[in-house]
Amino acid sequence: MTILITGGAGFVGSNAVAHFLAQGRRVIALDNLGRRGTDKNLAWLQGLGGDMVFSQTDIRDAAAVTAVFRAYPDIEALLHLAAQTAVTTSVEDPREDFETNALGTFNVLEAARRLPRLKALLYASTNKVYGGLTDVAVVERDDRYAYRGCPDGIAEDRPLDFHSPYGCSKGAGDQYVVDYARIYGLPTVVLRQCTIYGPRQLGVEDQGFMAWFCIAAMLGEPLTIYGDGKQVRDILYVSDLLALYERAIERIDRIKGQVYNVGGGPANTISLLELVARIENLLGRRLELRFAEWRPGDQRVFIANIAKAARDLDWQPQVSVEEGIEYLLAWVLDNRDLFA
Repeated sequence: MTILITGGAGFVGSNAVAHFLAQGRRVIALDNLGRRGTDKNLAWLQGLGGDMVFSQTDIRDAAAVTAVFRAYPDIEALLHLAAQTAVTTSVEDPREDFETNALGTFNVLEAARRLPRLKALLYASTNKVYGGLTDVAVVERDDRYAYRGCPDGIAEDRPLDFHSPYGCSKGAGDQYVVDYARIYGLPTVVLRQCTIYGPRQLGVEDQGFMAWFCIAAMLGEPLTIYGDGKQVRDILYVSDLLALYERAIERIDRIKGQVYNVGGGPANTISLLELVARIENLLGRRLELRFAEWRPGDQRVFIANIAKAARDLDWQPQVSVEEGIEYLLAWVLDNRDLFA
């Protein structure tokens, strides 16, 4: 099977490329290399061997995307992971955010529906399509926020309510992917991903907080927490995400046209202050913390209800919060040169 992965030199993308190469698959990795660290991820991938073709292509360029797809008519699976990923960046530059996430996804869909052998198209959406969830009651328990109700988390039937340019642009792509399954019969699946973390995540303050906290701790830099640090996320280690991608491709005939929440679920949650405490315990020293005002669109709690993915894909996260943080911090410490 030939797999095309947009954003193939990004965090999730590079992990996905390596995963499928290890299975002996042919992988077409597409990336514009505009994001910090993607050149380093690409160099790592090129050192792995295997049947990989890399194309430096920007998904905002419809003609360029179409040309790549036409060059590889044997593509059977497509992971659309390329995106602008930070809420703060979307607020500062909403046009670029729109052109990358909404227009870029449209360009990918238009090129994909002309692929003669396409069997599965997976789109990495986001929990931010649910907006601020201001009508969901939140309480403080044990120095962390929690839902007063919703013990199983937010499910896919939750109405969409975009609350940032990022939410709007990713949500537009989300709904285009759903509709292309209905209108054109494209074998698509939308995966509303939550906090994904793991190796190759060259996080920065605005995006990828799990990795950024580990990187800042390793570098001895102060950490700024926006809000009070009691905000909670469900977190999913990247190997568990890749296992879900495999299941989705294998079961595409049963799940095409569907939307799934993908995260750690209620069993794998952490607050920012709890993350700091775990890193401090692993390093054996205190971290320097600073606090600033809440950022726009930041939810006090988001926990995904992953029951639908568990049922339809026979899938559950395997890496615990404790294991995942230990793995990520060890990778950061072993790869100091990447952050120089």
